[in-house]
Amino acid sequence: MRIRPYLPADRDAVADVCLRTADAGADATGVFEDDGLWAQVFALPYVTRHPELARVVEGEDGRAVGYVVATDDTDAFEDWFHDEWWPSIAERHPFPPVERSRQDGTLIYAYGRRAGAEPYAALGYPAHLHIDLLPEAQGSGWGRRLIGALLDDLRARGVAGLHLVAAERNAGALAFYDRLGFRRLDSHPGVQAFGIRLDGSADDEA
Repeated sequence: MRIRPYLPADRDAVADVCLRTADAGADATGVFEDDGLWAQVFALPYVTRHPELARVVEGEDGRAVGYVVATDDTDAFEDWFHDEWWPSIAERHPFPPVERSRQDGTLIYAYGRRAGAEPYAALGYPAHLHIDLLPEAQGSGWGRRLIGALLDDLRARGVAGLHLVAAERNAGALAFYDRLGFRRLDSHPGVQAFGIRLDGSADDEA
């Protein structure tokens, strides 16, 4: 295996990894009526807008078995998601008037995405990421290397800090971010947000 930059040919593989890890690290196939919704919200917008910040773990057959995707400016990204990305696919995903399922909840979240909807950028963590690895790429340091490479890229751009949000029930992920030195931030029920400063300032100053 090796880490390499994301290529347009990786798009379907990234979507597949997203689906197969979306249920708090487990396979989410069948959780939604539309399996493709996971990637349309949590992976494909990032490789579309910021392919230069995306990296994949390439398996022995050349197919991506893990990835990290990110934006260096959450507010700008969320406005783009709201104004350009989501309208391009919203016809396939009507707004649900009532939240009856996890798919409905995700759609309501997607329709509500815009700058300032989440507080973390304003707290000194303007970048954010999503990272997912299939089981064959887990436990061998690939996740740590992916995040390390991304942090180097963000520091080179002068980004002050980065945040992410993980499912509260994904104990392995929470412990992983603790080990990497991320700080736990105040969070919504059911999730745990993390932040890390990249500009040398102390987290308690954020």
